[in-house]
Amino acid sequence: MSSRGKSWKEIAPAGVCSKSSTTFLTGDWKTYLPLRDLEKCTRCLLCVIFCPDGAIHWKPEKADIEFDYSFCKGCGICANECPTKAITMKLEKE
Repeated sequence: MSSRGKSWKEIAPAGVCSKSSTTFLTGDWKTYLPLRDLEKCTRCLLCVIFCPDGAIHWKPEKADIEFDYSFCKGCGICANECPTKAITMKLEKE
């Protein structure tokens, strides 16, 4: 079977999969969980822009952001890029 018929979980490491991973919940990969301090957050949206997994979404109806922990891998880029340090990374078990 060609790699076009396989999911991203079935291909060799460093292989390229032509299918989207949006149907595969990858949030269980994380060790660290991003937590946001609502008092510090200015809703600048840098976390939304920098999240490599698209796990942070702007919700215009709420005028706020939302973390999608089903896809968040806990990389910490959002916390690193937050100018007000409103996002901290905590061990998921805490």
